[in-house]
Amino acid sequence: MNDNVTADSRVEALIREMTLDEKIAQLYGVWVGASGEGAEVAPHQHDMEEPPSLDELLPEGLGQLTRPFGTVPVDPALGALSLMRTQERIAAANRFGIPAMAHEECLAGFAAWGATTYPVPLSWGASFDPELVRVMAAAIGRDMRSVGVHQGLAPVLDVVRDARWGRVEETIGEDPYLVGTIATAYIQGLESAGIVATLKHFAGYSASRAGRNLAPVSMGPRERADVVLPPFEMAVRESGVRSVMHAYTDTDGVPSAADEELLTGLLRDTWGFDGTVVADYFGIAFLKTLHGVAADWADAAGTALHAGVDVELPTVKTFGQPLRDAVAAGLVDEKLVDRALRRVLTQKAQLGLLDPGWSPVPSALAGADLTDPQALRGTVDLNSAAHRDLSRRLAERSAVLLGNDGTLPLERPARIALIGPQAETPTAVLGCYSFPVHVGAQHPDTPVGIDLPTLRQALVAEFPGSEIVTVAGCGISDSDVSGIATAVRAALDADVVVAALGDRAGLFGRGTSGEGCDAETLTLPGVQQRLLDALLDTGTPVVLTLLAGRPYALGRAVDEAAAVVQAFFPGQEGTSALAGVLSGRINPSGRLPVSVPRHPGVQPSTYLAAPLARASEVSNIDPAAAFGFGHGLSYTDFEWSAPRVHGASDGRAVTGTDGEVELSFTVRNTGARAGSEVVQVYLHDPIASVVQPVQRLVGYLRVPLEAGEARRIDVTVPADVAAFTGRDGRRVVEPGELEVRLAASSTDVRFAVRAELTGPARQVDHTRRLHALVTGAPEESR
Repeated sequence: MNDNVTADSRVEALIREMTLDEKIAQLYGVWVGASGEGAEVAPHQHDMEEPPSLDELLPEGLGQLTRPFGTVPVDPALGALSLMRTQERIAAANRFGIPAMAHEECLAGFAAWGATTYPVPLSWGASFDPELVRVMAAAIGRDMRSVGVHQGLAPVLDVVRDARWGRVEETIGEDPYLVGTIATAYIQGLESAGIVATLKHFAGYSASRAGRNLAPVSMGPRERADVVLPPFEMAVRESGVRSVMHAYTDTDGVPSAADEELLTGLLRDTWGFDGTVVADYFGIAFLKTLHGVAADWADAAGTALHAGVDVELPTVKTFGQPLRDAVAAGLVDEKLVDRALRRVLTQKAQLGLLDPGWSPVPSALAGADLTDPQALRGTVDLNSAAHRDLSRRLAERSAVLLGNDGTLPLERPARIALIGPQAETPTAVLGCYSFPVHVGAQHPDTPVGIDLPTLRQALVAEFPGSEIVTVAGCGISDSDVSGIATAVRAALDADVVVAALGDRAGLFGRGTSGEGCDAETLTLPGVQQRLLDALLDTGTPVVLTLLAGRPYALGRAVDEAAAVVQAFFPGQEGTSALAGVLSGRINPSGRLPVSVPRHPGVQPSTYLAAPLARASEVSNIDPAAAFGFGHGLSYTDFEWSAPRVHGASDGRAVTGTDGEVELSFTVRNTGARAGSEVVQVYLHDPIASVVQPVQRLVGYLRVPLEAGEARRIDVTVPADVAAFTGRDGRRVVEPGELEVRLAASSTDVRFAVRAELTGPARQVDHTRRLHALVTGAPEESR
């Protein structure tokens, strides 16, 4: 080929010259080292037989390498060297010198041994801070790129519909707008570092029946269009994302991997996505084994390819010989292979992998002596001080103070009884997809690779003058109550109890939170509620701290605990952040990304619900949350002024169905210390042609304020954000009354501004405005 031609021309030239076998080889990955030994890290991993060896595959080329760092613990420098040697081998073996793309997990940081572990995505949502999430993602991406990785399998854009689902910790929250904005920021950060971000799971995975992992989804088209799809739509429009992963589940009988209307009609033809669609691990084979919509492997391959899936991950199963045979037999059109190939090669061209001067040497090894591998050990740092600082900042901003009777912050207590199964567990701060839990747990003889101070260690450092007595009391999930009596005695002798409760992250039932670790109810796991109740009975003030992956019903503690602090698996700096909240060194400013239920069996309990989902006189079940979406307290106070509606003399806005509502108000910190308020803007549509949720988030802003400082907040609400899917299946903005709610949470509305949309109903599409613009500036600057 001519080395001076454009990337597009090079791609087309390759497609013309490649044999069918060479084309198909670019459409699958290989998972080296994922043997049948040890615990699974992907569903049904051991159901799939070993793929052909690399020696057999490489002469035709290879599309992807699966998790070269995230399969077994490996020193980052040696991992980078091994990946480099593998890439040299791949490129040398095929006629065109094309290397593979390497992908990794990066849901709570780069899933590699020794890499910084960050708070899980539910904590990103709790921060209500897209900019900090963007900075974090860029740091993760730079580390991945430096060692030769090209694609990250994150973020998760699934909207929480039932908190019993084990993967709640991987989500950003229960509101589509919050999920969309935080995820978009994460993608922008990852992509800015040259890493291909991957939206997952497209679409509906989190809406499975009864919160069971990989269960059927029976939502209607309106819920799908107005709740599940908007975060993906926002990300495709605004983030520059280059890959999408299909969901495992079927919706109303149609598996996502076989859904042409979803993967091609909506994603590509309507939204204009031009990247790659990759399979969730073994998802194409599941069309035969789990869904029963494919007769054999060839049928599964053809069905997925026709629907719009471009790449089979994690390893070759259906896109190998079965697909070759199907094309040769005329059962699958080779043009479909070419379509997927074009997308794959275009992405490789974007990454420089088709450049004539491509080098396999990653930047982390640039200038190093590669002839002595052992001398490289320890030379690549994936856990720098700057990265740890980022993890700390996000952990601090995502801690949510749910309740406080004035006990917090603690004033130098003489004796603290630290009681609970999370007190001395180093991994209590880590989610399921952090490397020490996801992979490291299978290699107990290998050091963790990062410092994970326990909550006890953090409290000892935070309260040097206090005696800290530690008692486990019970385990995370077992039924042993024999330790509760000892815990009670410790509580009776203390000035304050810090109850350390929550989850153990794991996979497929090995934890209480994580993939395949679904909950029957939202009662605290094991006998933790019995322990908590016994501590409350002592009369000693109980500060409940939760290190968990989902919200739990807290029973009596909602009303009787002196304080409650919620942290959603806050990463390696999480215990220090939690201790700082207890001491007052940190003024908590996190807000709930998911509602905390009052009763454990009332599901689903998302705030994003219609009037019939609320308490009523015709049902004995009250689904009201103990703490609603967006809730969070502070150690200072904020005062909101009444809003001024621009262009309105009576405080009521009037605009067309193509217009916007503008208003402004002031938020002042009236307390004695600095803090952050989170201004939330909700929309209430009292009368519509189809049932609407009582309210939904359309904008927000984190507002940091020094003591006494005030900021003027300007809010612009375009009529477009009032759009919903009408009876005919098309999105519409209807004339009529609306209410713009200015709120500190979904349950704390400070002001409601009435607005009237006039004129005809207006159909809108994917080009509509997606945001209510919320901005703030110091009051004196206006």
